[in-house]
Amino acid sequence: MTSRRDTVRPGPEHARAMRAAIALAVTGMTRGDGGPFGAVVVKDGRIVGRGWNRVLATHDPTAHAEIVAVRAACRRLRTHVLAGCEIFASCDPCPMCLAAIHWARIDRIWYAASQKAAASAGFDDARFRRELRLPPSARRLPARRILAAEGAEPFRRWAKKRDRTLY
Repeated sequence: MTSRRDTVRPGPEHARAMRAAIALAVTGMTRGDGGPFGAVVVKDGRIVGRGWNRVLATHDPTAHAEIVAVRAACRRLRTHVLAGCEIFASCDPCPMCLAAIHWARIDRIWYAASQKAAASAGFDDARFRRELRLPPSARRLPARRILAAEGAEPFRRWAKKRDRTLY
């Protein structure tokens, strides 16, 4: 995992990968599949996953470019762990995509457009970012906890499971 003091400087191979992500953003948008977002996952200098926003084409609000690219890379590499990979996104990832990138254990994120550029085109995720900083009880979308003891039971069973795979 990289730190805040990441000193990797972009080179020609990074520009090629980012241009591929930007081209996917244009392709998907032109096709009418969704918003103007594209992403590629790169391992050892090779693109192993590609994606563009497919929210409209699939009627799936989670089909963001980064998620599509991560899913494609996982299928291709036959793993749920993308350590050793980098993701190139045409725009700074939204909170959902950022979480998926973290869950996949991707080493580094490269992005082109800013959140501000996305917001100016009507893709403003600022309210989601604000909501995520609040405790569940203070969020706009009501969240109430029920059946806490019953809900904890699967986790107790998981902890005892000898053949579990942590991720």
